[in-house]
Amino acid sequence: MTVRLMSDRELARLEVLRDLDRQRLTTVTAAELLGLERRQVFRLLRAYRVAGAAGLISKRRGRPSNRLKPAALRTKVLGIIRERYGDFGPTLAAEKLSELHGIVLGRETVRQWMIADGLWLDRKQRLKRVHQPRHRRECAGELVQIDGSEHWWFEDRGPQCTLLVFVDDATSRLMHLQFVESESTFAYFHATRAYLEAWGKPVAFYSDKHGVFRVNHAGALGGDGMTQFGRALDALNIDIICANSSQAKGRVERAHKTLQDRLVKELRLAGARTLAEGNALLPAFMAAYNTRFAKPPANPKDLHRSLHAGDDLEDAFAWKEERTLSHALTLQYDKVIFILEPSDQAKAAIGKRITVVDHPDGRLSIRYKGVELPYRTFDTLRQVSQAAIVENKRLGAALAFIREQQIERAEGRSRSAPRRRDQRDARLFKVG
Repeated sequence: MTVRLMSDRELARLEVLRDLDRQRLTTVTAAELLGLERRQVFRLLRAYRVAGAAGLISKRRGRPSNRLKPAALRTKVLGIIRERYGDFGPTLAAEKLSELHGIVLGRETVRQWMIADGLWLDRKQRLKRVHQPRHRRECAGELVQIDGSEHWWFEDRGPQCTLLVFVDDATSRLMHLQFVESESTFAYFHATRAYLEAWGKPVAFYSDKHGVFRVNHAGALGGDGMTQFGRALDALNIDIICANSSQAKGRVERAHKTLQDRLVKELRLAGARTLAEGNALLPAFMAAYNTRFAKPPANPKDLHRSLHAGDDLEDAFAWKEERTLSHALTLQYDKVIFILEPSDQAKAAIGKRITVVDHPDGRLSIRYKGVELPYRTFDTLRQVSQAAIVENKRLGAALAFIREQQIERAEGRSRSAPRRRDQRDARLFKVG
């Protein structure tokens, strides 16, 4: 029982002192083994001869430390922390206790008290949650991961831009790459259409929670709960799944790291400076990448479905919003006032909901019950307003556009003529 209560150091001393008592060791050798002076060795030897192994156990064990803080002080400090500094770390809490309450305590003391009282987690408890690896899907085309990577792809030779990446989950194969100015709905419309025309329709796309793919407004009660991109995929019978964490879509995240290394260097060697030059190099790069990194699928069956006659990509990949037509045959969309020609169909739509269809190529049509209605523009006001809400993933493109506006204003360029709808800035801010 006594041996079990002894520390490792005391057990080591017991072995040496036992040999010393039996004259198997000299005092000098025992002192060297224990790292003690001779007089300390003799003191321990006397204690061993009197009480045996129990004589080597520290007399302080089980007793409160001489430096122990009063229980009343501990209760007071934890009460203050719980009331005023509940979300503070131990270091900051100790500083505030000293500055504002005149209670000087060591950071480690405060940390131990907070951990014991459940106000703080130690480092092990604060480690990130473990994400178990997920098995690949068995078939190509069963799940395609999509994401955008904003980066200085052209280094200092060109603008910062975003690379849209489509990766097959079963094979890690790059299915489609495309440089765009920002991660907007129209950019994904164009890239996804190119993907479908090349490979067909996958079972599902797997994305993050970007506003292109998911309605992120907590109070969004109106509408059908779909984003514009989700509506387009639904019309084509393709599902969209949003990952709960970046680790869940690890295939495309790891592809980003490889691309930011290899693709940047390939663009440098080719001297590419613009998005158009970069996009022209992507097919050859993808072929070499897939030869090097793609894996064979567990099941050779390809689950891509061919496009059929009923799949209208032109109509599916268009931004659609509904407006109520006024008695004056007018409506407002995207800071533009439109006047419909007074036809019988237009008059029948007064007070009704009509659909504004904004195509990726800049064309705009107004429909009522599937019939396009002729119109003309009355007034146009296109600019990025002060305090505009811009998501982080499109901030670079938004700032570039704002800088262009500021330069134009500084140079005194005329703003009297309305901007055409097919100019670059028309779609930088469309996400949803």
